[in-house]
Amino acid sequence: MVTVNAMGKLCPEPVIMTKAELDKGATEVTVSVDNDIAVSNVTRLLEGRGFQVELQRNGDERKLTAKKVGDGPVPSASQGGRLFAVLVTGKTLGRSDEELGEVLIKAFLGTLSKLTTRPAVIAFMNEGVKLTLAESSACDHIKDLEKTGTKVLVCGTCTTHFGITDKVAVGTVSNMFEIMEMLTGADKILSL
Repeated sequence: MVTVNAMGKLCPEPVIMTKAELDKGATEVTVSVDNDIAVSNVTRLLEGRGFQVELQRNGDERKLTAKKVGDGPVPSASQGGRLFAVLVTGKTLGRSDEELGEVLIKAFLGTLSKLTTRPAVIAFMNEGVKLTLAESSACDHIKDLEKTGTKVLVCGTCTTHFGITDKVAVGTVSNMFEIMEMLTGADKILSL
């Protein structure tokens, strides 16, 4: 059994540390973290690699014990024949006129959700994470994308910075490693 001590480590370090051990061939691993976002991120990595995961809490420590039980696919943005990804880093489309920018981002996401070929992944970072809140005029369009198979990733560092992690209404609160893995797996990246 391999042990990974990621206590006190910020996103995406717990995922990177765990992945390093998996890449070495670990089939049983225990990962110690100290926050729920790390629990979620590391669990997704492990389950995606075919591990069964159990969680134990002891004070601030959250211990994930995992054993390989199958072959999980390594995530790729090109799965299912979709070859592009979208990175959204702002709550508006364009920067000079905020009111117009809000109208444009809503129209962009609404149109994106209606296309025949939708992105495999759409990742929200920086102020873009605010679009995933229930009060965002674009939230329903993002939900439509998610319902039709687009993976929606929301930067956990960003939501923590803005104090909105518990208010995210669509997508998965994620980490830089998972976001980069999905974006770099795409043939094309559209960055807003």
